[in-house]
Amino acid sequence: MNVDINFASNPLHGISLKQVVTEIVSHYGFEILYAYLNINCFNKNPSIDSSVKFLKKTDWAREKVEGFYLYKFKSLPRASDDQFELPPRDRIIPPGQIPGKPAELSLEDAERLSEKRARKAAEHDENKGRRPRPEKGVTNRSRTPVQGDTDPWAKWRK
Repeated sequence: MNVDINFASNPLHGISLKQVVTEIVSHYGFEILYAYLNINCFNKNPSIDSSVKFLKKTDWAREKVEGFYLYKFKSLPRASDDQFELPPRDRIIPPGQIPGKPAELSLEDAERLSEKRARKAAEHDENKGRRPRPEKGVTNRSRTPVQGDTDPWAKWRK
């Protein structure tokens, strides 16, 4: 499999992180980037150089920004499940998909999105406490106590 052909279809191929940050900052501005991505390098004394420096050191933040670049700025359709597991720079964009116009984003939409995320997180936390836990000394299959649970090494001591 030829690696050059696969990565050439990715809009991030051949573009530095500084170019990515410069493009999205010039189009959206730091305020909207912070509202959507919730990364402090876009909030506290933001500059392109300091943001790039932080993003180079922090993989999760860089992947978040690169994903934003692909799916909001370049308006590409969502990646398949297999491709979504990969970092944005390693994803392969199908040949028929071409980048579109940047999505129109507003602070109001970002606020609604953050409220939605907060509700989902609260629901997840609520459901986390309700998960049934198996009793100690009970197998998952039979729900009857297992013989010899008092000594876990008993079967090897014969």
